[in-house]
Amino acid sequence: MKNTALTKTHEALGAKMVPFAGYLMPVSYEGVNAEHETVRKAVGVFDVSHMGEFLVEGPSALTLIQKVTSNDASKLTVGKAQYSYFPNESGGIVDDLIVYRVKEEVFLLVVNASNIQKDWDHISRYNESIGADLRNISDNYSLLAIQGPKAVESMQSLTSVDLSAIKFYNFVVGDFAGIEHVIISATGYTGSGGFEIYCKNEEVKQIWDSVLEAGSAYGIKPIGLAARDTLRLEMGYCLYGNDINDETSPMEAGLGWITKFSKDFVNSEGLAKEKEQPLKQKLIAFELQERGIPRQGYEIVDGEGNKIGYVTSGTMSPSLNKGIGLGYVKTMFSDPGSDIYIQIRKNTVMAKVVKLPFYKT
Repeated sequence: MKNTALTKTHEALGAKMVPFAGYLMPVSYEGVNAEHETVRKAVGVFDVSHMGEFLVEGPSALTLIQKVTSNDASKLTVGKAQYSYFPNESGGIVDDLIVYRVKEEVFLLVVNASNIQKDWDHISRYNESIGADLRNISDNYSLLAIQGPKAVESMQSLTSVDLSAIKFYNFVVGDFAGIEHVIISATGYTGSGGFEIYCKNEEVKQIWDSVLEAGSAYGIKPIGLAARDTLRLEMGYCLYGNDINDETSPMEAGLGWITKFSKDFVNSEGLAKEKEQPLKQKLIAFELQERGIPRQGYEIVDGEGNKIGYVTSGTMSPSLNKGIGLGYVKTMFSDPGSDIYIQIRKNTVMAKVVKLPFYKT
């Protein structure tokens, strides 16, 4: 079991620590609902240093990224980031990721913790014929996410960078909390604004302490991974391993918008053919119309009790105080407003297909 550079810090703060993606991680401090509300109304800080980081450099860097990712990275200028995914050869998804263009020939790929080795092997295989300079720096770098409507105001004193000027999916390299050359990005996973700090492991404790001190007047609190999950689900953001995986179709998952057929990439021909065919199922968002909590793996049925799909992510929304979820259903049941039913143990609970996000600011 791996630790992050802040594991002992979390333990000293009384965090409940659990194994997650091969790391010992803080799942909660004072409770999911309280932490969720802190991010929605004020500001919270997450240690998400378990995420993976790959550096791709050199004249062939863009060629490799264009081959292994679905989105068009040639559209990225320095200082911009892009959501994308690695398609596999059989129609599924190796992982979803964020691509940062740090310099003209330097890219940073941020991948999910549970997929670091799988992603590395996948990219390395395609790089054999391309020859980009590829480095896995995951074990040397830490990542903090400072999220919430008061994030910018509370952290501005720690940097000479104008935090309010960093637009969504943009980033700058600058000073923060006395550390030079950190990446400050705005690619948040909570829907409440804020930014992320990428730094070296030996720098993160100084930054963490400074963040908590600077944010103390604004009600900042450390936030665990449980609240991160309820926050992302209220926005309808996909979680790898739940809503997408090696078997799920990116078209059925609603990721056509980041699938660019203006270039050749892994399985682009297969995905282009799939796009032309009617989809058998779609990933939908739903709200329960009665009390209940939908969970991953629960069956979704029609009015006659026939199985039409399954839940991939579900929770009791702290902001909406109702059960919400994502799941795959047969296409005929996927239109917003459609009535579906979630099989929660012995009870069949009515739900309605809705448009995302669940939580609207």
